[in-house]
Amino acid sequence: MSSPTVGTRVVHRRYVPYAHAHYAGNLVDGAYSLGLFGDVATELCIVTDGDEGLFASYSDVQFKAPVRAGDVLEITAELTRAGTRSRAMEFAVHVVARGAATDAQPGRAEVLDPPLLATTATGTVVVPPTSG
Repeated sequence: MSSPTVGTRVVHRRYVPYAHAHYAGNLVDGAYSLGLFGDVATELCIVTDGDEGLFASYSDVQFKAPVRAGDVLEITAELTRAGTRSRAMEFAVHVVARGAATDAQPGRAEVLDPPLLATTATGTVVVPPTSG
């Protein structure tokens, strides 16, 4: 397998079910975004290294806007540095659509243009040594 390419990017989309609402106003806890970062990091490790890898640490996490039940999220991971076994990644959660229920239209939702940046992070994962 060739060495990982800095700039490689993975994107997931996810609907946030109402069962994940944790606070008033259908707010979802910040741990929800961190779990999604783990999912995109896993795929990015598979793409770059052929292994799921293991999350080692976050060096920065920023909660910039609320995530709510009924949101559609776009989660990205981008490889920013590739060491011998460590991989630095930048993560982002954008809200691309949001529930906008009314009494007359309980399922109403709207696309957000531009999307709302909700969470960012920088993290490090490790992958096993390559066999050679």
